[in-house]
Amino acid sequence: MPNKKIDPKKFEQYKKALLEIKEQVVGDLKVMKDESGNPNGNGAGDVSGHALHMADVATDMYDREFNLGLASNDRETLSRVNEALERINNGDYGQCVQCDKPIAVARLKAIPYVETCVKCQEELESKRR
Repeated sequence: MPNKKIDPKKFEQYKKALLEIKEQVVGDLKVMKDESGNPNGNGAGDVSGHALHMADVATDMYDREFNLGLASNDRETLSRVNEALERINNGDYGQCVQCDKPIAVARLKAIPYVETCVKCQEELESKRR
């Protein structure tokens, strides 16, 4: 049952916003992948043949782990964006996946790929604690 609160013309605006987010996230993931490439292939980042200082190695490891975390978050966002685009195609966009009630338009504007209404999101978060 389509969200009665959303003007059908707005679906195109949400779709456009979702596609822009998708393009940005895919670009970010590509940049992270390109930056993680290393000319000597050993992951150390030192092409001079000299041993790196332990602090440099630790910094490189931290940066690598940090980037992996960012990439993981980006992949999650990309997945949620793709699911939202699918809901638009199915006519389910704007409906809470938990209670099937309409999601507030302000919430959709803030997070176009959101799947739940505020009430259901609060319940999910309280269960996680």
